[in-house]
Amino acid sequence: MNSSEHTPKVPQSLDELITALTEGERTTFSHIIQSIKFKPNAFDKYSSWSNECYTRNCIINNENFELILICWCEGHATPIHDHGGEECWVKVIDGEFREVIYKENEEGELYAIKSTVSKPNEVTYMKDFMGFHSLENVSKQRSMSLHLYAKPIRECRAYDEKTKTFISRFLTYNTTV
Repeated sequence: MNSSEHTPKVPQSLDELITALTEGERTTFSHIIQSIKFKPNAFDKYSSWSNECYTRNCIINNENFELILICWCEGHATPIHDHGGEECWVKVIDGEFREVIYKENEEGELYAIKSTVSKPNEVTYMKDFMGFHSLENVSKQRSMSLHLYAKPIRECRAYDEKTKTFISRFLTYNTTV
């Protein structure tokens, strides 16, 4: 047996990605999401835009994972948030995003511990033990990111800047196909 027989096939399309995630184990998700390369038009039927806020567009949601396309206008940003205990991979499809990771001190105050900018085809990973994070489209254009959650996230905690506390948020989609 040669080594290529042990290497999972790299998905070449969104449909192949969904099949690979459906048939794969959670331990393979990182390799799968990092290996695939997309053209921005691969998401035409899933993209929707709002000048007010980024949009969350469901591609697939089952008991093992959730795949969401987030469409961002220039300057759109998430609040600081966690992931309800689940794993999260973010793959940049188009544009550039700044991710800031935060920790909470003994007094409940947040402080930034890391800031990075990701470009097309780069993937970031987040799980609650790592802290909280926020994402911002720092491109001078509309941008898209693909979010893989294992398992699906129904609720998270988001930081309220006014009250300086975390509030529970139920997550919804702008579109489902």
